[in-house]
Amino acid sequence: MPATISAVGAGLKARLATISGLRAFEYQPEQLNPPFAYVTLNTISYHGAFQGGMQEMEWTVSVVVGRWVDRKANDLLDEYASYSGERSIRAAIEADKTLGGVCDTLVVQSSASISSLEAADADFLTIDFQVTVYG
Repeated sequence: MPATISAVGAGLKARLATISGLRAFEYQPEQLNPPFAYVTLNTISYHGAFQGGMQEMEWTVSVVVGRWVDRKANDLLDEYASYSGERSIRAAIEADKTLGGVCDTLVVQSSASISSLEAADADFLTIDFQVTVYG
């Protein structure tokens, strides 16, 4: 049976929550209290194999690191974007490629879109990660 949106979202949130000090959500929270991460479903491809047997989901993991001008936020950005390490987003997500058995496999494709988010009269440093989930 193909993975459900809610199960994959919860699985990604659970993997992000393994990073010390990073709050994780299945949606963008109303209040900004960085550092935090949330997931967004971009697309679902239904026909990856015969009879719709391989569903593919494209997700964005957005990380709001801290204030744009904060040196600590820039240091954290390096750690979150690293290939490995205790705060690596890629390493945390790919440590359980089935998200507890809800999908066949996944891959963190890339990180990009280092940008600012304006809220509450402040600019926040953000980075997005693209995740492909199969099954």
